[in-house]
Amino acid sequence: MRRSGETPVLALAFAVAFAFPHHNPHPKPMDATAKIAALQEILAHSPEEAFARYGLAMAYAAEGRQREALAEFDRILHYTPDYVPAYQMSAQQLLKAGDTEAARTRLLAGLLAADRTHNPHAASEMQAMLDDLG
Repeated sequence: MRRSGETPVLALAFAVAFAFPHHNPHPKPMDATAKIAALQEILAHSPEEAFARYGLAMAYAAEGRQREALAEFDRILHYTPDYVPAYQMSAQQLLKAGDTEAARTRLLAGLLAADRTHNPHAASEMQAMLDDLG
């Protein structure tokens, strides 16, 4: 029996394969539609699973579906406000969409999350992005 908040092993394996496709052990990677469908299935059972949701956001971003990617990043941060990669990647998507001020706000929130989670590497990358914004 699964305890609340516990991720099934298969779900985690799918999430890893989708978030990091270059590490996918399968010789023929899934197409984007299959990845998105599989991740949506995982999230139907575990909507708070940040890693699977991150994989879905990244799959949407790779397909140029910025609005959907940003919505998934927002959901990650709603369920898991200390999921630091979501701040940086959503800020990148916001910049691509031309929303510099929203990206700046997201990066500032990400710096706070990186500080809370003791993640100086992510903090330095987000600070560099902020510095580039001027």
